[in-house]
Amino acid sequence: MTGQLRIAVPNKGRLAEPSAALLRQAGIRFERTERSLAVPVADSPIELLFVRTEDVSELVADGVAALGITGLDLVDESGLPITVETDLGFGRCRLVAAVPDRSLAATIADFAGFRVATSHPNVVSRFFADKGIETTTVPLRGSVEVAPKLDVAEAVVDLVSTGSTMLINGLRPVVTILESQGVLVTAESDGRDDLTRTVVTMIRSVVAARTKRYILMNAPADTVAEIETIIPGIEAPTVVPLSHDSMVAIHSVVDADDVWQVLPKLEQAGASGILVFPIEQMIR
Repeated sequence: MTGQLRIAVPNKGRLAEPSAALLRQAGIRFERTERSLAVPVADSPIELLFVRTEDVSELVADGVAALGITGLDLVDESGLPITVETDLGFGRCRLVAAVPDRSLAATIADFAGFRVATSHPNVVSRFFADKGIETTTVPLRGSVEVAPKLDVAEAVVDLVSTGSTMLINGLRPVVTILESQGVLVTAESDGRDDLTRTVVTMIRSVVAARTKRYILMNAPADTVAEIETIIPGIEAPTVVPLSHDSMVAIHSVVDADDVWQVLPKLEQAGASGILVFPIEQMIR
């Protein structure tokens, strides 16, 4: 790649905006217009390739890009030799098998003999084959949900976020085949240059930080042991003596989802002046 690191990024769809925001938060600065396909990164030998999400896996596997952001469902569908470096925590959805409301199918075993319409034919074929259920996979692009109405299939397997589209089209979910979200991928290779490792680390640090909060507070010194049980931190909370002998400052990191439970407990334990901050990046 002539000394330049290329990152394949979705150019549209549910992963596009979160991917761009993630890269910028990781320190990758760039300017892009709607028609830009290849965009240089400021003050760095990095180039962003804005492509269809479906093409990211192949570009990484072929060595055109060293890194890529795509959906886990598309990685599994491609079957290509690429490695998922980290989950990104956005673009969450499920690949769900569903049947029309009028169907008598209640379990996945009832799909035997069905034609199954899907935009993920490889994943679906492997799923039913692994379970020993004989089905016919019908590859479709676009509105997979209408396949039963058109008598193209007796069942569908499609991506859903809320499931509302399936309900509108008279479909009843039966089983979730795959949980998906945005992922960072690389080619399967033992050799990785320093720049690639650095970018992976920076992206991981942003993802890790998004689920954490930094908490600072003052507390009586004799409450430290109790507070440590409430907020143990990554290793242990940081305790700093204050000018008053009987008081200390306590710093710790907690899961963002736990903050609403933690704050009342800290207050009851005697903590005061409690501050909660978002974290931009974190390496564990």
